[in-house]
Amino acid sequence: MSAGPAVDPRGPRFAAVITTIVLAVVLITGWWPLLAVQTVVFAIGAFVGLKPAPYSLIYRYLVAPRLAPTSEREDAAPLRFAQGVGFVFALVGTIGYATGVTALGIVATAFALFAAFLNAAFNFCLGCEMYLLIRRVAPSQAS
Repeated sequence: MSAGPAVDPRGPRFAAVITTIVLAVVLITGWWPLLAVQTVVFAIGAFVGLKPAPYSLIYRYLVAPRLAPTSEREDAAPLRFAQGVGFVFALVGTIGYATGVTALGIVATAFALFAAFLNAAFNFCLGCEMYLLIRRVAPSQAS
């Protein structure tokens, strides 16, 4: 999987803020169709790329033009891996809610929310750190 070009690091953090809000709403309401939509958002970011991901598009066209330019760039590979991790948790949560195994839906969604909140509030991307750790332990496995 090609990770794509390096990205403005403010974009993924913006996406984490939206994701945090979406996942919090899901936990509060239990409305699994919203979690299903978030699952698709994660899938696009992980499997298609960050550039066409919905929150990236919002950032690129509505937010970034209002910010001062930055030369800082971040490797896309860890971010895409993190989107894949989010996809797995959101998918498990969606299946849990949709099949009536609400506890599974709540737990999986809460894990995804925790990771998104860490990124949104503290700029700590848990999935990115997992990617880097995997690369150190098994370099050929995470490429």
